[in-house]
Amino acid sequence: MTLVASAPVSLLAGRRAGAAARRTLPALRSLAGVAAVTVTVLFLASVVTFGLGALSDSNPAAAALGETATPADIARLDHEFGLDRPLAEQYVRWVGNALTGDLGRSWFTTIPVADSIRQALPVDLSIAALALVLALLVGGGAGIGAALSNGGVFDRAVTLVCSLLATLPPFVIGMALIVVFAVKLQLLPAGGYVPIQADPLEWLRFAILPALALSLDVAASIARQLRTSLVGELRENYAVGAEMRGFGRRRVLFGHVLRNAAGPTLAVIGLAIPLIIGGAVITEKLFGLPGVAQLSLQAAERGDVPVVLGTLLVTAVVVVVASLVVNLLQVLLNPVARRGGGARGAAR
Repeated sequence: MTLVASAPVSLLAGRRAGAAARRTLPALRSLAGVAAVTVTVLFLASVVTFGLGALSDSNPAAAALGETATPADIARLDHEFGLDRPLAEQYVRWVGNALTGDLGRSWFTTIPVADSIRQALPVDLSIAALALVLALLVGGGAGIGAALSNGGVFDRAVTLVCSLLATLPPFVIGMALIVVFAVKLQLLPAGGYVPIQADPLEWLRFAILPALALSLDVAASIARQLRTSLVGELRENYAVGAEMRGFGRRRVLFGHVLRNAAGPTLAVIGLAIPLIIGGAVITEKLFGLPGVAQLSLQAAERGDVPVVLGTLLVTAVVVVVASLVVNLLQVLLNPVARRGGGARGAAR
């Protein structure tokens, strides 16, 4: 009797395991595709970055030794820098060292490039993280409110403000914020930076204006996309049916619709991350931030190729990794990917 009874149980367990595997396989394939694209993009970024450095006319030996350097002295220093080797060998060596965290040394200060980036990168990461949080809070709240009041006054106001913000670059917003909050009201500093580990409150005072300058355009994009996605989802049969069964619109939105509408919004966030990091170049100059962008600009002005290559490579890695995280979230939140490609309505 025990053997007879256990057979259906084992069969049922096997069927459940097979169904779980079939549901998981599409998501794993999507994750593998995202990982493959990430590796390819990083490889291409390293090739382009190194190629730009190779195309430069900088002669570090002549610049470091001065005008009195002899050809023998220049040749000796070129050999120390490895610049007399074939270009392919230089690239392989550079990539191999970069994988271990060694980005070379500055041609002019001999300071390790990794150390300089390690000091400057937290500035950019903290400002970018705060900007992204502000964009999510402001844009998400505005998008949800506009969807709930579809066609109402608040919806129209959000659409108008988003259209206005989309036309303003970060440096214009930054200058306006400095004039209002630093010059007129004198509530916040106009520039400078305090590390977050030194004083979190002071860091926030110095970081809030540059973060706002970077976040408002992104917040407008998030609000518009989220509003459009939510309005469309609220018209779907499953949402209309839930409201007809007595569920309030807010409960339907936060309990069912919001997760299904998050995919396109995540795509907008993924596209906004390079814009935030790219906008840091002007924002750092405007607010006097000692970040990677300023480090790269100063190195480029004096022809310090190892520093420029290191900052470009690290920036590319940060952008690609952030985009990878967003893509992974999209895969995890996508009902079709999780359920093995079933029909949209059935998946719900």
